[in-house]
Amino acid sequence: MEVENLTVVTLTFVVYIVGMLALGLVAYMRTQNLADYVLGGRNLGPIPSALSAGASDMSGWLLLGLPGYAYAAGFEAIWIAVGLLVGTWLNWLVVARRLRNYSAAAKDSLTIPSYLENRFNDTSRVLRVIAAFFILLFFLFYTSAGLVAGGKLFETVFEMPYQWAVIVGTVAVVSYTLFGGFLAVSWTDVVQGLLMMAALALVPVLAISDAGGWNSVTAAMGEENSNFLNMFTDDEGRALGFVAIASLLAWGLGYFGQPHILARFKAISSEDKVPYARRIAVSWSAITLLGSLLVGFAAIGFFDVTVEDGETVFMLLVNALFHPVVSGILLAAILAAVMSTADSQLLVCSSALAEDFYKGFFRKEASQSELVMVGRVAVVVIALIAAAVAMDDESMVLDLVSYAWAGFGAAFGPAIILSLYWRRMNRNGALAGVLVGGITVVLWDMASGGLFDIYEILPGFIFSAIAIVVVSLATGRPEEAIERQFDKMDPNHDS
Repeated sequence: MEVENLTVVTLTFVVYIVGMLALGLVAYMRTQNLADYVLGGRNLGPIPSALSAGASDMSGWLLLGLPGYAYAAGFEAIWIAVGLLVGTWLNWLVVARRLRNYSAAAKDSLTIPSYLENRFNDTSRVLRVIAAFFILLFFLFYTSAGLVAGGKLFETVFEMPYQWAVIVGTVAVVSYTLFGGFLAVSWTDVVQGLLMMAALALVPVLAISDAGGWNSVTAAMGEENSNFLNMFTDDEGRALGFVAIASLLAWGLGYFGQPHILARFKAISSEDKVPYARRIAVSWSAITLLGSLLVGFAAIGFFDVTVEDGETVFMLLVNALFHPVVSGILLAAILAAVMSTADSQLLVCSSALAEDFYKGFFRKEASQSELVMVGRVAVVVIALIAAAVAMDDESMVLDLVSYAWAGFGAAFGPAIILSLYWRRMNRNGALAGVLVGGITVVLWDMASGGLFDIYEILPGFIFSAIAIVVVSLATGRPEEAIERQFDKMDPNHDS
């Protein structure tokens, strides 16, 4: 990039980051206790709830990983987008309203581990600790994926050494998460979500137009590889069987167990706002997922030579199509995607350490200000570990995200859904579901060939659900008080 253009892009980035830090400062002034820091005082409106859930969900992989997959695999990538869109809709439909009410009724639970503990009256704290452990484990990989995306951004745009690029991205994310907590994360997510949507609506339209129109793009895709135009075959022409299609669609199952998305459901101000928020969230997801796919497809027709790292095609298209000022704004959308997810993940990890470990085991009488301080220290520590994992410049964003996504979906998805709908579920069943789901993902990922080629979230989710049902039925009914509490939580809200 020319020096003059690079200066303009740099200034745009600086203005953007300063703006996000300003929002973080305002949120800092309004953060008084741990409930404010972790859930914004459960007073989030439908628009920030929806956009924050979407922005924190999609992350840098929406502008890097998915376009890269579409660029490398063609129409096969459509299956992932379909699974994610359906998963978004079902999560808001099935989980959002009940979790908002049940988490509040269960002793105003701020985190998923505390919700599970309070929902099943687990005085041993084993369920809470195991759940918090899996949150920390999988979020290390998920946060690392965001930092890898940020590293690729700064490396590509500013020709910065990759490792230094990761450090710069980490500092940017930590800065406003550290001070403002959930409010800063949610407010910045609104800005970042709108920026991501605008970028993914504008870039593919201009890229396709510049390439000669959609027919020219599909013709170029056919010339590159005729299999790109068939969503029922892979890039080598082999028919996508049940295993392949189920694995791609199974991405949608991950939504039910993502702590950073579920936090938005718990934080929304009223259950009455959920339908409105759902419509916004699904519409946002539909626009951004379609745009992400089209970026990958358009890049095939736009570039005359093969792009070595497909996950950089969005950045390359932006640099080729736009004036440096516009380019800087659109490239800031990648930073927005990275920051909007990494900040949410860091916040969930810090709340797990502060609420579930520190307060639960070491300082039960800790003051609110002390817990907020512990949460902020945890943000820094976790970010440093995640940055260390991200230092490998061979890392692929989509690979890291897929592993963490599967881990959360399998460990927590069935446990959350059944805890909201099945009064017969007990503490032992919940513990079995979390353990079986999480361990299945870890072990399945280590194997390969045959059935082990199935995306690990599918067997993990199924085995977790089976474990919950079997163990709950085998170990007796929950305490009568727990069943009465379940019946009182939300008797008929899903009308």
